[in-house]
Amino acid sequence: MGKADFLSPKAIANRIKSKGLQKLRWYCQMCQKQCRDENGFKCHCMSESHQRQLLLASENPQQFMDYFSQEFRNDFLELLRRRFGLCKVDETPKGWYIQYIDRDPETIRRQQEQERKKKQDLDDEEKTAKFIEQQVRRGLEGKELEKPVYTELSRENEEEKVTFNLNKGASTSIAASSKTSSVLGANALKMVEGAVKRKESAHSSGQSKEKKKKSALDEIMELEEEKKRTSRRDYWLQPDIIVKIITKKLGEKYHKKKAVVKEVIDKYTAVVKMIDSGDKLKLDQTHLETVIPAPGKKVMVLNGGYRGNEGILESINEKKFSVTIIIDSGPLKGRRVEDIQYEDISKLA
Repeated sequence: MGKADFLSPKAIANRIKSKGLQKLRWYCQMCQKQCRDENGFKCHCMSESHQRQLLLASENPQQFMDYFSQEFRNDFLELLRRRFGLCKVDETPKGWYIQYIDRDPETIRRQQEQERKKKQDLDDEEKTAKFIEQQVRRGLEGKELEKPVYTELSRENEEEKVTFNLNKGASTSIAASSKTSSVLGANALKMVEGAVKRKESAHSSGQSKEKKKKSALDEIMELEEEKKRTSRRDYWLQPDIIVKIITKKLGEKYHKKKAVVKEVIDKYTAVVKMIDSGDKLKLDQTHLETVIPAPGKKVMVLNGGYRGNEGILESINEKKFSVTIIIDSGPLKGRRVEDIQYEDISKLA
């Protein structure tokens, strides 16, 4: 059969196929050659040029792998830059972290409105504070605080009676006290009773202030503990706790078996020792789970505000999948903590 005409549909299709990228399963990365079908790929793999390229790669395989990785990274970043615009790309220990920078006009306008509103709220707060300060300053202008002058009570003759004079011509201390307190009556008995009541009220107010101060301090401590409790971490392994192996990759010999954590490596990996056989394994925390003991046994808190504290298991709430413990170590010893999730505690070895 003769060769197809240059302008025939078959010839045009062949030229299009030869230019474009076909299936990746028929692409040879070593020779950078694209084959059009399975038969062509098989013939290429048996060719002398392919075998020679494999011999070159076997001498230094790491160099070829690094070259392919570098080529993929450059092409990938170029594609991000051209198609998606600006992105923040960071190389972290867990891999590449890509954050898209949204340059949509609507998004930028919304961000500007939020910043403007935030700035306006701050300006209003500053204006209110300045206004209050001015009012206080105006109220204090022209007023001098009267300081009472205290004199010693003395009498020349022991048989003389002590009398209190509430008239205008009295001593400076009595005049000052009469000016400051308008509640005093006209006789000395009421004044003495008022003084006794003031002492009692001052004593009781001092006690109430102490109570208020203590309660405020307790509230601050509770808020701090609440913040610590809500601040969680993505790693929970601790030495000397009992865990259960949940991965099936190790076979039925270790699946659902308990082990003791002997060492924690890089926060996420642990060296565990099997309880029944004594074998040592190195496992990731995703292949392990915590063990909840019976009430009355010792546990360790693995996450949250009480992380690292030892405690005694008091009760188990199966409906909420939580437990109640009593802290048994540290400055919080004796404190009762409720609603701790199953994954946040584990049995101590």
